[in-house]
Amino acid sequence: MENIIEIQDLVYEYRRDEEEKVKALKEVSLEVKKGEFLVVIGHNGSGKSTMAKHMNALLLPSGGKVYVLGLDTLKDENTWNIRQTAGMVFQNPDNQIVATVVEEDVAFGLENLGVEPKEIRKRVTEALESVGMIEFRKKGPHLLSGGQKQRIAIAGVIAMKPECIILDEPTAMLDPVGRKEVMDTILKLNKEEGITIVHITHFMDEAVNADRVVVMEDGNIVLQGMPKEVFPQVDTLKKLGLDVPQVTDLAQELKKAGMDIPTNILTVDEMVKYLCQ
Repeated sequence: MENIIEIQDLVYEYRRDEEEKVKALKEVSLEVKKGEFLVVIGHNGSGKSTMAKHMNALLLPSGGKVYVLGLDTLKDENTWNIRQTAGMVFQNPDNQIVATVVEEDVAFGLENLGVEPKEIRKRVTEALESVGMIEFRKKGPHLLSGGQKQRIAIAGVIAMKPECIILDEPTAMLDPVGRKEVMDTILKLNKEEGITIVHITHFMDEAVNADRVVVMEDGNIVLQGMPKEVFPQVDTLKKLGLDVPQVTDLAQELKKAGMDIPTNILTVDEMVKYLCQ
């Protein structure tokens, strides 16, 4: 399968003060395949958001290379095409909403691109339908819940027709209902529309449906694999200061108590199915 993003020995340094430089990323290498649902986890300061911002050239490497569909992010002439390919959704939806009516907000980026009005209307409708927000098109964003606002922010990115969407902790400020709304939307975009998803989160339960999980610590990738390979490593994850999905934790405790149970159970449904056999 073809790669949509390639990160090669990526180093990112920033100045803490006049004297001191801090390495936020230390020769990180990663490939993201087209159509993949990749989740990146790690606690605050692990480098996961810094890496995400390199994927659509919001940050540029201090060393190493980042390629998006083969385009080098360090070349200025590629920036426009890179951001058309890889759209970004941030943590706080209020920082991304610019208009006073939902459909005008979704249309904002397209208007700046000079897209024809007829095409704008079509794309706005399609984008709102894909996130389940079409009935709110005439409403003011200030009247929406946090989860609904984030879905509008995602619709604004979808309208630009990116091949990849990078979501930087999009559920961090939401309640459980809003989190579920956004995660359902992300999964639908990946599975039904084939959009590549890079999802940065610190909620382990959001990673169980991923194709692959990458764990970051201190500017390095320290673990990666399918969820069923990564999350059973409970002791390793806890040493890194991370939780594991609650059901996986329960399976580990039942195993320790003498029950013959697999330790790679990730969801409530899997647990129920196993216990009812």
